[in-house]
Amino acid sequence: MSKFPLVIILVLAGLMLGKNSLFVLDEGRQAIITEFGKPVGKPVTQAGLHFKTPFVQDVRYVDKRMLSWDGYPNQIPTKDKKFIKVDTTARFRVVDALKFIQTVRNTSGAKARIDTVLDSATRNVISSHNLVEAVRDSNAIIEKINNNEKSTDVNDINEEITGDIEEVFVGREKLSQLIVEKADAELREFGIELIDVQLRRISYEKTVEQKVYERMISERKRIAAKIRSIGEGEKAKIEGRLEKDLRLITSEAYKKSQKIKGQAEAKASAIYAKVFAKDPGFYEFMRSMDAYKASIKKDTKLILSSDSEFLKFMR
Repeated sequence: MSKFPLVIILVLAGLMLGKNSLFVLDEGRQAIITEFGKPVGKPVTQAGLHFKTPFVQDVRYVDKRMLSWDGYPNQIPTKDKKFIKVDTTARFRVVDALKFIQTVRNTSGAKARIDTVLDSATRNVISSHNLVEAVRDSNAIIEKINNNEKSTDVNDINEEITGDIEEVFVGREKLSQLIVEKADAELREFGIELIDVQLRRISYEKTVEQKVYERMISERKRIAAKIRSIGEGEKAKIEGRLEKDLRLITSEAYKKSQKIKGQAEAKASAIYAKVFAKDPGFYEFMRSMDAYKASIKKDTKLILSSDSEFLKFMR
């Protein structure tokens, strides 16, 4: 019976020893083994069960997955003296856990360091280029307007519109790459790899935003008025051609109808003459019947003398 407590003590000691000498590394994480607070050995990157010296060594875990960073909008002057607010976002990962632990210690420290580095890189890149480079990525809008040219007047408007649109030489995506190139070299010193940076939102300061909108509205209204003016001119031309064509068609149709009518009357006259030549009395009778039918309608009352020449065939 006296051995039973000893066994329990040995089991508990073994469990405590195992707990302090083994650690499990999950997928997506890496570990640094420290001894009295100082890193020892290389980072452990393989997931699974690993050993360490119990009671002496400790384990610090570092995420090796891609992590996100969101910056704060900062006011930056562009090369063409436009003051804008730039809101950026980025993705990064820890590629050297030992250097990471030694310099920034944890993810919070890493993001604080990224704040400083990316803010400086973004400011340098944006201030070295015009506003249009940060807004657009290509000249597709200019090419689309130029491809839609159909007439000289419309071409004049296209030139007026495209004249107000600045041409892009670098573009938004290239600016993002330049920011990555500038910032990545500095962040490598902290064991961090910068994967990409995106200019999430660009806006004017409130003091100038309304003026910019008013100028844009004024420009669009001016161009719209010119387009409507050209449209009215085209409408007048089309209506003039339509009226001319209508008169020509009407004239030709009237000429043709009169010709057909004349031919028909000539043919009818020939028929009448032929009938009259064969039997003048029958012809006179038929003509009188037609006159009766045309002049005497239902419920018509006529007061005529009995010797009326008009009613001779009714006697």
